[in-house]
Amino acid sequence: MQAFAALYQALDASTSSLAKQAALRDYLRGAPPEDAAWAVYFLAGGKPRQLVPTKLLRAVAREAAGLPEWLFDESYEAVGDLAETIALLLPPPTQAHALGLAAWMREHLLPLRGLAPDTQAERLGAQWARLAPEERLVYFKLITGAFRVGVSRLQVTQALAAVSGVDAKRIAQRLMGYTHVGAQPGAADYQRLVAPEGDSAGAQAAEAQGHPYPFFLAHPLQLPVAQFDAALGPPADWIVEWKWDGIRAQLVRRAGATWLWSRGEELVTDRFPELQALGDEALPDGTVLDGEIVVWQPARADAPAQPRPFADLQKRIGRKSLGSKLLREVPVVLLAYDLLEEHGQDLRGLPLQARRARLDALLARTDHPALVPSPVLQGQSWAELARLRDSARALGVEGMMLKRRTAHYGVGRTRDVGIWWKWKIDPMSVDAVLIYAQRGHGRRASLYSDYTFAVWSAPQGTEGRTLVPFAKAYSGLTDAEMARVDAIIRKTTVESFGPVRSVRPTLVFELGFEGIARSARHKSGIAVRFPRMLRWREDKPVDEADSLDTLAALLPATS
Repeated sequence: MQAFAALYQALDASTSSLAKQAALRDYLRGAPPEDAAWAVYFLAGGKPRQLVPTKLLRAVAREAAGLPEWLFDESYEAVGDLAETIALLLPPPTQAHALGLAAWMREHLLPLRGLAPDTQAERLGAQWARLAPEERLVYFKLITGAFRVGVSRLQVTQALAAVSGVDAKRIAQRLMGYTHVGAQPGAADYQRLVAPEGDSAGAQAAEAQGHPYPFFLAHPLQLPVAQFDAALGPPADWIVEWKWDGIRAQLVRRAGATWLWSRGEELVTDRFPELQALGDEALPDGTVLDGEIVVWQPARADAPAQPRPFADLQKRIGRKSLGSKLLREVPVVLLAYDLLEEHGQDLRGLPLQARRARLDALLARTDHPALVPSPVLQGQSWAELARLRDSARALGVEGMMLKRRTAHYGVGRTRDVGIWWKWKIDPMSVDAVLIYAQRGHGRRASLYSDYTFAVWSAPQGTEGRTLVPFAKAYSGLTDAEMARVDAIIRKTTVESFGPVRSVRPTLVFELGFEGIARSARHKSGIAVRFPRMLRWREDKPVDEADSLDTLAALLPATS
């Protein structure tokens, strides 16, 4: 644990990529494989589940520190991070230990989940009494499920490649699925990550686990249409498709079994039984499809086939159990747009046009209602395609994808093998009022940077109207703007609720979002997707901010 805590400190204290790489490599070269396995899991994005309820953790820590509740809360508000607050307030350790990260996870942390509160409290006290102050910060971040540090998955991949001598793209492929929720990596898992090229045992193990390939990601395209010809060449050089509003996924069929992986590396096979059935019933072994999971509305006499709103898909995502009624009313399909593996052969090195031809041939041979080809759009000019793109929102899509015909299938958001562009439609937007603020995390822990926004309950001029919260956002402001907003929040605070402050309504922002739907779970009755601040409306009085009527007018006709 000491070595991992030292690594955490080194990564957190530096903004230099070279320094972070050096720290990662030094740790990986010296750590036992079982410790390195857990370290890679956490640093590459693995999300440990919360092991102890926050309320219990706060109470036990407060008692151990001998502080009244108000003083503990004041300390928490000043620090802005629960794990760091507790680590700072606890009395010094009374014992020592020589256990590594894996032993702490296996013997102490993971067994905490599900214990009776009294037992959890007793074990917590015994555990942190053995930990040095610098170890406690990491310990509490793991317990609360809030572990994060300033290092990217790419940096972890590069460090693993450097210490193993294996190509970074191969490491990226091996990491797929490594960080899925609930994983408990061990020494053998780490050794497979860094095994030399051609290690057949490692390859067979990855295949047996149904691992997907690293997803190839698109770059945002933000040029005026008049510049497309100069920047991209003619449309004939590109495969153009709709940008679907669903869940990006790979469907893997190998060794007589089917796996479905989300782009976030979550194994979601059990959430979509009709797609598992698609693989089991219709796909040959050695097949990997890349596509989008959407709720699909088949063609009717009065409407073409098209996806239903993302809010319908969320009904499936949020359920712990899937009854026959839900499966019948909210059916999903895989909109397939790439073929990554066929008959066990990796096709990613082929040009997209060749992969698409093989995909079309496979789909022509495959008759299954849950498998739908993503149509290729036609246009003689970019101006013609731009006019077609104008219909995107009415069709329930986010814009267009432009994929160079000669592009290979890369790893992440790279350009060296070709390129994909996402040509999205402009976001929907409203002018909203900031009413609550909370401290941020990491380098923003001292700033009020996470905001709750509201719109008016009725249009301007209506008597008795009130502000109704409807969205939270934390991105879109420059550092300078955020510092100014932070100063205003501190001056206009009305009341504090732990780390959250309510403020006098004085600030108006234009909020952009990608989707909108009705929601019984929200006070406003409306939920928006991916809200962010587009600009600070310093020119607009609070009374002129938008209302619920404005949001309702943006709802799709089927919502």
